[in-house]
Amino acid sequence: MTWKQAVSSAFLYSNRLVKSVCTVAVCSNTINPVPIKLQHYAHYSSFKVQVIHSKKIKDGSAHNSCSISNYILNLYTKSNQLASAQKLFDEIPQRDVRTWTILISGFAQFGVYVNALLFFIKMQKEGIVIPNEFTLSSVLKCCCSSISNGLRLGKSIHGWIITAAAIDLDVALENAMLDLYVKCEAIDYAERFFETMSYKNVVSWNIKLAGYLATEDVERSVKLFEMMPEKDVSSWNTIIDGLMRHGFHRHALKLLRQMTLDCPSFNEVTFSISLALMSSLRDLELGRQIHGKVKRLSIDKDMLVRASLTDMYCKCGQMEKASTIFLELREGTTEVQHSHYVPWSTIISGYIHNGMLKDALDVFSSMVRDRLEVDVCTLSSILSASANCGLLELGWQIHGYVQKLGHISDIFLISAIIDMYAKCGKLDSARLFFEQTKTRNIVVWTAMINSYAIHGKGSDAVQLYECMLNQRIAPNEVSFVSVLTACGHAGLVKEGCRYFRLMKQVYGIKPGVEHFSCMVDLFGRAGCLEEAYNFIHEQGISSMSEVWKVLLSSCLLHKNVKMARHVSEKLLELQPSEHSPYILLSNTCSEHENWDEASNLRGLMQERKMMKHPGQSWT
Repeated sequence: MTWKQAVSSAFLYSNRLVKSVCTVAVCSNTINPVPIKLQHYAHYSSFKVQVIHSKKIKDGSAHNSCSISNYILNLYTKSNQLASAQKLFDEIPQRDVRTWTILISGFAQFGVYVNALLFFIKMQKEGIVIPNEFTLSSVLKCCCSSISNGLRLGKSIHGWIITAAAIDLDVALENAMLDLYVKCEAIDYAERFFETMSYKNVVSWNIKLAGYLATEDVERSVKLFEMMPEKDVSSWNTIIDGLMRHGFHRHALKLLRQMTLDCPSFNEVTFSISLALMSSLRDLELGRQIHGKVKRLSIDKDMLVRASLTDMYCKCGQMEKASTIFLELREGTTEVQHSHYVPWSTIISGYIHNGMLKDALDVFSSMVRDRLEVDVCTLSSILSASANCGLLELGWQIHGYVQKLGHISDIFLISAIIDMYAKCGKLDSARLFFEQTKTRNIVVWTAMINSYAIHGKGSDAVQLYECMLNQRIAPNEVSFVSVLTACGHAGLVKEGCRYFRLMKQVYGIKPGVEHFSCMVDLFGRAGCLEEAYNFIHEQGISSMSEVWKVLLSSCLLHKNVKMARHVSEKLLELQPSEHSPYILLSNTCSEHENWDEASNLRGLMQERKMMKHPGQSWT
């Protein structure tokens, strides 16, 4: 089957697709736009557009001139007054292709994709005006969104263009089609369509590059980037951001340095990505250099750049600097409806991460006091802080606030509340809330299983885990960590080994460092030190220092000095500058009154200038 035949055949489903779109939003005389928050200020205020419209109605040009009507319609859509735009559209007696395109692109621009598609279907049914390449580009953008059957609808439109429409395929429309297949993860279609394109510009290559990165094919993405005939600033931004998101931070940094030599200019997005990269690398010095560059170019007032600077300084532990930028940003954003410009969740998470809970609560309180929208991320951060600090009363208040906001169905908040009650010692409250929750997915089940695990109730955790499996909820990596931890704390060695096999053989999950550490801990707590030692070698994980640390702790617990000495030597070989092997072995020797060896180990620590981190206690 040829490419043309393959795409054309998709058009046979068009009637079915019309029905599928209509099920999302019921067709009526009025298609109601949903409220959308903008990321930028509208050029025209609502009042100004209405004044212009009133003047045109008064002089009669609003109804007599299609160009004047289109002009006002464009003002309404650009200022996100979609209800007024639709009302004006219904009053225009003779609509041309520009009238339809303005309205459809307006709905698409502000994310009201279903309504935009319904207007396109209405346009097609009337059959008076034929859509042009600009109309179709907006419609294809809607198909890329999260609507059901978006890919099939997009294929139908593509097939109609090829077989029935008298439309010249320019590069912009072809790029819109390519973007559709990439964003709908139809990479095979995207590959074939890309090869048939008569002309490919830098945007075409950038779309293909983004598609490869979306499939997590990093090696292929880098090769494509290197062979691109032309690169613009978006090309560099795409590859650097993609590498960073997939954990290749050093490679991203290397390309960023290369970009400073090869790319003529950076834009605000480049600086935002660069600062995010410095946040991930915790590279304060390079972050400061980028901040200096931003100031010299006078783009430090840009909202996106300021938010990225705040995040970078938070991640690098420079909360004083982060607070200064945050306050400047907050004072510069006077209107409440534009408060989403201010990185509230970033600064609150930064305070919590750096142990400044009081400051985090002050910022959170100011948000509540000013009646600003508190997002799920911010609430999760506060709940996490309440759990880790044992602040049950604060956790209660946040739980009540979450219910008041109507976020109680969010799975991440549900799991955070369960975790908060468990860590504050209220296991019964955690279980009660879990039972009352209607929305239970793997995240919520794992939170409850982990709650039993941290309280040492292994049998309850295993029972709940089996209940989850009976309800055909597939476990993930995190849920296996929780159940293996529970088995370790309760001494359920056979059950733990069974779950470890189940994870690999039935669910195809590759064990990670945490899973291996849980298994070593499972054997170690039960006194099966030889089994733990053999497990490390059998699994081929003898290069992981984490598993040896767990085994060394078990040796201390069971006072096995001989094995502890051997494990310590292995740890010192892997991490010669780490203090924990010296401390654990020294404590083991002291337990057995081997004072000379304990003293020698402490002396060796002083000689190598290694300091033990001070302990903490809530007592």
